[in-house]
Amino acid sequence: VIQRIFYTVNRSWSGKITCNELRKSNFLQNVALLEEEADINQLTEYFSYEHFYVIYCKFWELDTDHDLYIDRKDLARHNDYAISNRMIERIFSGAVTRGRKAQKDGKISYADFVWFLISEEDKKTPTSIEYWFRCMDLDGDGALSMYELEYFYEEQCQKLDNMAIEPLPFEDCLCQMLDLVKPQHEGKITLHDLKRCKLTNVFFDTFFNIEKYLEHEQKDQFSMLRDGEGESQEVSDWEKYAAEEYDILVAEEAASDQWNDGYEAELNPVDHQKASVLKYQMEKRPFFEMPSHLADVDLDEYDYDEDFE
Repeated sequence: VIQRIFYTVNRSWSGKITCNELRKSNFLQNVALLEEEADINQLTEYFSYEHFYVIYCKFWELDTDHDLYIDRKDLARHNDYAISNRMIERIFSGAVTRGRKAQKDGKISYADFVWFLISEEDKKTPTSIEYWFRCMDLDGDGALSMYELEYFYEEQCQKLDNMAIEPLPFEDCLCQMLDLVKPQHEGKITLHDLKRCKLTNVFFDTFFNIEKYLEHEQKDQFSMLRDGEGESQEVSDWEKYAAEEYDILVAEEAASDQWNDGYEAELNPVDHQKASVLKYQMEKRPFFEMPSHLADVDLDEYDYDEDFE
């Protein structure tokens, strides 16, 4: 709650909040909204527990050494290597990351991963559009040239070839993207052009996310346009993703707990008694002690060949 207060009035943790800043902010309205809502997870204006749980689990899955930083190889494994290597390199180039120490070590922090994941799963918001635009703008001139588009599309074509799928020639792909975005100036696409476009997710996925690109290709144009025109939709792409992933994580955790609980339940009472006796003897008997009577075997009862050939 304290963190939300500081974010609401745009103050740092070391700063002080004045009465004037509270009056100018919508803090009081937000507090009233929190008090009226019984389940805070229903308030999409804030990060719910479900959102945090999904992000943290995704980060923990990639952070194999659990040092709270992930490198290029870690991030490349996201969503089964769906994002191109050239885009991964751009993310780690410092175009959209903060913290000099992390950039020097070639890693990104948990905070940077939060920005990445939200921008990756919802490419229609102004923040995510700016995020990916800065990644694709290689020379930083404020516009995406045809060279920059072809640079990212080349790797997409290589991935499609590896999947035995014939890629669309770049010239044809370029025509489709220009018709989609409708840039104001010929030969370049600006940030303003993309923010006016209703299908920016299709545009970005075409150039660096192979899995989502193939999903868009399977849809017809009318359904994509219909989805893009739904500006008044109550649930965003990020909220849909977070809800689906949260249900999957909870189901996996419940299945794991059920398996662990049911392992001993499958034994009958006699088996439980035998297992307890054996466990007790294993714990109490010294390592070099003679075996108990449970392990006594009369070798004379068994017939065996003297010749083992």
